[in-house]
Amino acid sequence: MGTGIIIVFIIGYVFIAFEHSLNINKAATALFTGVVCWTLYILNSNNPHETTGILTEHLGDIAGILFFLLGAMTVVELIDAHDGFSLITKYITTTNARKLLWIVGIIAFLLSAVLDNLTTTIVMVSLLRKLISNQTIRLYFVGLTIIAANAGGAWSPIGDVTTTMLWIGGQITTNHIVSSLLLPSLVCLVVPVLLLSIKIKGNLERPELTADDLKVSSLKDRNIIFFLGIGILLFVPVFKTITHLPPFMGMLLGLAVLWFISELLHKKKEDAERTTFSVVRALERIDTPSILFFLGILLSISVLEIGGQLHELSTWLGTVFKSSEAIAYVIGLLSAIVDNVPLVAASIGMYDLSMFPPDHVFWTFLAYCAGTGGSALIIGSAAGVAAMGIEKISFMWYLKHISLIALVGYSAGAVVFLLIQ
Repeated sequence: MGTGIIIVFIIGYVFIAFEHSLNINKAATALFTGVVCWTLYILNSNNPHETTGILTEHLGDIAGILFFLLGAMTVVELIDAHDGFSLITKYITTTNARKLLWIVGIIAFLLSAVLDNLTTTIVMVSLLRKLISNQTIRLYFVGLTIIAANAGGAWSPIGDVTTTMLWIGGQITTNHIVSSLLLPSLVCLVVPVLLLSIKIKGNLERPELTADDLKVSSLKDRNIIFFLGIGILLFVPVFKTITHLPPFMGMLLGLAVLWFISELLHKKKEDAERTTFSVVRALERIDTPSILFFLGILLSISVLEIGGQLHELSTWLGTVFKSSEAIAYVIGLLSAIVDNVPLVAASIGMYDLSMFPPDHVFWTFLAYCAGTGGSALIIGSAAGVAAMGIEKISFMWYLKHISLIALVGYSAGAVVFLLIQ
């Protein structure tokens, strides 16, 4: 059974990688792979009823991620519909490609530490669409955004889900993770920026205004929606800390509030104009296939987790690599292929606090590696999957143009961390 599931997963992975060559949408492949893997698992299960319950439990966790993604994308689309991002882009006056690389990288790096890498990527991709007209050039900036968002999320307890897992589990503390990983994470960003600066030169053109861009809301409405929308995104981690409810609950609450305010702002306008600035219109514009792709990928990985393949992988790493730092580094690379959450969960199960006490080098290095290693592949992180759907980035394009840069940055940050230790 395990072998069959792994084979199906690998075949699905290959189809996703060669999506454009095969002309098969990655969402279809991901959904097919996820369902077939679960089918193989339940057909070989001694207790189908129990397996269904396990599926339901995993689906609850997956749904939380999908609803969070849905809410965040809708909030960003509504801000964009009101031209709210012009409040930021008007201050970014440079058209110099190299300067813009630094600006985009630093903004994403800092924003991700406060929000999370997924939300940050959605916001930054929307900003980049307002700043760069050439899609090919823009994709390099999106690739940098993925690297910066993952690097920024690694050194903050609320910036990346794996760091949050270790923080909640007591493996790391806030002051220690910030002081230990800020510099390595910054190096993980700076090195790719320097490498991309060699490739991207000259001045960039901004996109021309479209018919939709000319349907600008009033300055008052734009300011209200922008600051309320950004406030909602910032409110989500606070809501989670106070209530201990999953992040998607805070995101849905914020979306509901924004929906109320939006309806009240435009209630006296003509139907056609009100529709343009409505949440309903924003929901129509979000990329639903990317959400379904996310669903399929997470379903596939959940089977590998409950089937024990990921735990066996972690155990194998422990026997092959005697150094805990080497294990953490390899886990980071593996997180570019399979989700970092079950890998970190398996590591927490294998190495308890009696073996590695809180703030041990292993836990701290694991937080860095699991948070930043996923940048090596486009589907190696939530940030990458979101950008892949929004900007239609192909697996192979990212592999050819960004993966090596991300890998060099990841390794450079790891070296800096080990030198400091």
